[in-house]
Amino acid sequence: MRPVDEVVAETWSGLVGDRYHGSRHRHVTVQSATDLAAAAERLGAEVPASGTRRNVTVSHGPVVRTPGAQARLGPVLLEVVRVAAPCRVLDDEVGDGAARALHDLAGTVLRVLEGGTVRVGDPWEELPFEPDEAAERATRSRLAASARPGGPRRLP
Repeated sequence: MRPVDEVVAETWSGLVGDRYHGSRHRHVTVQSATDLAAAAERLGAEVPASGTRRNVTVSHGPVVRTPGAQARLGPVLLEVVRVAAPCRVLDDEVGDGAARALHDLAGTVLRVLEGGTVRVGDPWEELPFEPDEAAERATRSRLAASARPGGPRRLP
C-alpha cells in the first residue's frame, strides 16, 4: 500500500496498479474516517487509515453498504458489492484486536461501473436508491461480472 494523489479507475477492472486490478468484483474499497475513529475507541489505540489496506478513506461516514447501491467518487461511478471484512493482518499492522475493533466498520467493497481519474479531495456522493431496485441491480451486475471470461460485459 502506498498513498497517491490520483489514480485511474477502469470500468469493470478497478484501480490501475492495485493488486485486485482486473478482478471481477473487488475493484475499490472505501472506508470512512468516522468509522476509523469508532474502531479506535473500541481498540483503545489509533487505527490509521494507512494500516487498514483500503483504497480510499472518505472524511465522514458511514459508507453505504447495501449491495447494488451506487456512489460517485469524483467522476467515477461505483456500485456496492459487499461489506468489507476486516483482515487478520490488521492485528499485525495496527495492533492486537484491530480486526475485531473494525468488525462492521471496515468499509465497503465496490465495483467500477464508469471509470475516470480519482484525485485526493474529490467529492464522495452516495446516490439515493430503493432497496428492491438495488438488489435487482446487484444481481444483474454480479451475473454480468461472473460471465465475463475474456473481458467486461455490459449490464443486461
